[in-house]
Amino acid sequence: MKIDIAPRTFHFKQPAGTSRGIYTTRKSWFVTITSDKYPGRKGIGECAPLPDLSCDARPDYEKTLRAICNITESKGEIDYQMLRPYPSMLFGLETAMLNLERGSDMLFDTPFGNGDEGIPFNGLVWMGNFDEMLSRLHEKIKQGFKCVKLKIGAIDFNKEMELVKEIRRNFTKEQIELRVDANGGFTPNNVLYHLETLAKYDIHSIEQPIRQHQWKQMAELCKESPLPIALDEELIGVNIKAMKEELLDTIKPHYIVLKPSLHGGMQGIREWIDMANSRNIKSWITSALESNVGLNAIAHLTADIYGSGITFPQGLGTGQLFTDNIDMPIKIKDNAIWFLKNS
Repeated sequence: MKIDIAPRTFHFKQPAGTSRGIYTTRKSWFVTITSDKYPGRKGIGECAPLPDLSCDARPDYEKTLRAICNITESKGEIDYQMLRPYPSMLFGLETAMLNLERGSDMLFDTPFGNGDEGIPFNGLVWMGNFDEMLSRLHEKIKQGFKCVKLKIGAIDFNKEMELVKEIRRNFTKEQIELRVDANGGFTPNNVLYHLETLAKYDIHSIEQPIRQHQWKQMAELCKESPLPIALDEELIGVNIKAMKEELLDTIKPHYIVLKPSLHGGMQGIREWIDMANSRNIKSWITSALESNVGLNAIAHLTADIYGSGITFPQGLGTGQLFTDNIDMPIKIKDNAIWFLKNS
């Protein structure tokens, strides 16, 4: 087995506002695996850490990735226990290994992988000033999205509430499902006021209302909140099985939102979902600004985990963000992502 590494920088069509600042470019490392076991084939995967967010985003990322690839080469397989602290690297290697073994971009045999079903996703309204967010909101509704996710906590809360009211003035909760993502933007002192205000407008759920690592306060919030709470950033860096169990049993969230590049690669996502299911905690999967290579892998993983007939909107609408994305056999149709099996 041989593994090559190639970095690549992608450029956003429009600046992407997040809780960690504004991105105009996005750097990924692509791993390419070849093996005498599969002559003439190669498997490609994307390692895409997010600066200041991923637990494995580090100044010596490429050096660490090279060392991990060297170990993987010598063992001839992925050492999942060793890679628990490196979710973005694990996800890239898992993708590349599946791609190599199957000899196809169809990573799992599912109705999605056979091109028979699409996976619905929410329309995402990025952070920005009020006018920018209002324009993006109208664009998503015009495109026909039945589920819209607003990133809040970046501008004045009253202005953000105007966006929420704009939706509810025109659409019921049955017509438009509305999710919000606070990215930890509220404090334990003011969060209940914000949640009570939002709850008047039939919000589906709120992601990460307060910053992570406040388990006691988050647990109390999950008990008292008038809105269902979803954990996202809270799960980053919680890579050991016993810690995952402790987190879920302590906080008892209503949902967990999972990104393979942040939350343990494919194996880690399956572990989180198995634990959540056993505790009656619901989940959905989303991408983390990967290129189409990573997005394709996440979509196939989602289809393999949740099975046929997915109706709950996932977070897979990031495939059209870059001016210089990589061509993959996926397309967006009717606010769902589809795999083009025979392309």
